[in-house]
Amino acid sequence: MPVAAWPQPFSAKQMSIAGGTQYVRVGGTGPAVLLLHGFGDTGDMWIALAEALIADHTVIVPDLRGMGLSSHPEGGYEKVAQAHDLAGILDQLGHEKIALVTHDIGNMVGYALAALFPQRVTKWVVMDAPLPGIGHWDEMLKSPRVWHFNFRGPDVERLVAGRERILLDRFYNELSANPSRIDEATRDHYAELYARPRAIHNALGGQFAAFAQDAIDNRALVAKGKLTMPILAIGGDHSYGAQLATEVGFAATNVRAAVIKDSGHWIMEEQPEQALTIIPSFLRGE
Repeated sequence: MPVAAWPQPFSAKQMSIAGGTQYVRVGGTGPAVLLLHGFGDTGDMWIALAEALIADHTVIVPDLRGMGLSSHPEGGYEKVAQAHDLAGILDQLGHEKIALVTHDIGNMVGYALAALFPQRVTKWVVMDAPLPGIGHWDEMLKSPRVWHFNFRGPDVERLVAGRERILLDRFYNELSANPSRIDEATRDHYAELYARPRAIHNALGGQFAAFAQDAIDNRALVAKGKLTMPILAIGGDHSYGAQLATEVGFAATNVRAAVIKDSGHWIMEEQPEQALTIIPSFLRGE
């Protein structure tokens, strides 16, 4: 599904966070929903869902710390730190309670937000990535599919510089059910954003490099108690599938599963029609 332009009701601005700014799009009226992307995407992955929700929700779509159009601070990529950043953004926007929709690294930031501020998160849609330190995380680290978790450093950045599209193609091709569902325009769009100065550095050396500390932090959060808000765990049938609900269930008590057919990891790009049926229905309590 090609990346479209953001619809007119949305406005965007840089918002202050610890050590920098986050680029945040906001549109609509009604109960607030916060959409968090992961690696290989930016907040732009949510355009179709934002359009589906804007009639009866205030939709808040940031680019994560150091990604997309946000600024590029050197530190602060631990997910608990990013959760505090987002809580501050919600305060600035005047929203005490939110529903969460997250994908990939966005799941990790979303979990930290929900665990640290459970009174603020009414429900959570978590999509196709596990949580550091929780469930079978340590076993997953042995998979050759996640070699990129430790792919970083100055020489790696020299290797990737000017070849961002090739790096992203690896993720789109190997982690999808049908790579052609992620079209050329979409790939070029994100390659351009990840070619921005320090974007790869902050993704590999910031977001991914923090996973070890995130695992420690998450185990401490789970030890304080599981999440109790309603959670919908969505996995692609060629990726995590129904197993994602099991993994999230190690940290939450009220989890149900949904499986997207003919999809790998990139659910919003591969099978947006299915996602746009399941997610709004859950958020509206239907």
